[in-house]
Amino acid sequence: MFEIVRDPLWNTIPLDAVAVRIIDSPEFQRLRRVRQLGLAYLVYPGANHTRFDHALGVYHLSRRALALLRERGELSDVDPVECQLVPYAALLHDIGHFPFSHALEELDSSRVPDHHEDLTGRFLSAPAIRDALTEIAPDAPERIEAMIRGRSTSPLQGLVAGSLDLDKIEYLKRDARFCGVPYGEVDVDRLIHALTLLRDPETGRLEVGICEKGLSALESLLFAKYQMFRNVYWHHSVRAATALYKRLVEEAVDAAVIGPEAIIGRSDEGFLALLETRAEARSDAAARRIVDQWLPALQERRLPKRALEIPGEVVRGLPVEEWFYTDPALGRALEDHLAAELGLAPGTVFVDYPEKPRMMGLDLLLRSPDGQVQRLTAGGRAGLIDLPRVSEELYYSARMLRVFTLGERRQLSIERLLPLLRLSADALRTHLRGAESHG
Repeated sequence: MFEIVRDPLWNTIPLDAVAVRIIDSPEFQRLRRVRQLGLAYLVYPGANHTRFDHALGVYHLSRRALALLRERGELSDVDPVECQLVPYAALLHDIGHFPFSHALEELDSSRVPDHHEDLTGRFLSAPAIRDALTEIAPDAPERIEAMIRGRSTSPLQGLVAGSLDLDKIEYLKRDARFCGVPYGEVDVDRLIHALTLLRDPETGRLEVGICEKGLSALESLLFAKYQMFRNVYWHHSVRAATALYKRLVEEAVDAAVIGPEAIIGRSDEGFLALLETRAEARSDAAARRIVDQWLPALQERRLPKRALEIPGEVVRGLPVEEWFYTDPALGRALEDHLAAELGLAPGTVFVDYPEKPRMMGLDLLLRSPDGQVQRLTAGGRAGLIDLPRVSEELYYSARMLRVFTLGERRQLSIERLLPLLRLSADALRTHLRGAESHG
């Protein structure tokens, strides 16, 4: 027996009994209150769709893909239990997400417990979810966690986490639809029909690959992803809102208004309410900034303004690409240095340079019409338009290093900032200390 859900993107989604039990769990229902695109709704008003909607869509696509592979007889060498588990891995792949989705994963590990995928096991151990899964196999939760984290040896791993996983296909289509933009067009039917199980010529292992007839559809996925990152996910106002939200949580954790564990398992609005309640109960300066400055700015959409934008291609290969992500204290010192130069208070300048190293990455087996199998990577088959090289160029084309200021708008010249970005971490630290001592 199946229950039917009507979805604006995929129309009818049948849910089997195990899926219904998982969906009815409190842990999964929380995803109704976690926005798929975090703070993008402050820019695109329609972007109020949730992780719940998206998870149902990935579950639906996984069942479609498995049905096609089964019809072609390609699952005969795959463990039947793994075939059963893939749709539930698809359904549960985002179960650990933080409030407002990916934004907090950009904070350092002292403030955020883990990446959302690293928290998967904690949520899979919830009684309602574990009980539903262990009816399939005693080790089903562990096997599903391995799939979600990209660590499974299953031939079907690539459907759940990989270069062409169904998650990417679903979120690009759904996000474009709800943002009202034309950028997320992906030839879904062609891609799913081109999926096949291939043996790696080097290892002999069976894994998800693609027939060459699907290469143009893969190109459409690549360009859709580029357009969505450039125009939606990394839109300047979305990134301004994200920078503000990150600063709010940084201050809250650093001042012990909340602990990192309080972030886990919260909904978007529930988390903001918790921050407000905890901060209002205190009178110290950090708590007052949260209540009087950071929360109202976010809730009333008083976002930081752009002072400078530097294209990713200009920054490419500079030392900033190393220390910006590994030394948050140095990044904060740079921000306060820029604030002083611009005549602003400490804490009101934000340097933002988003990264997603696997965003455009390709590592996928490709079968040519003559049956030859090659790996589509920078070191393997280049593809009709040199896809691996093009994907790297598109990644840097989508990126932008920005400086935002909160409150008064300021302008910062590239000539003032770029020399600092060329310095190593140690050299920049020395420079900032010298500037401070002469200030």
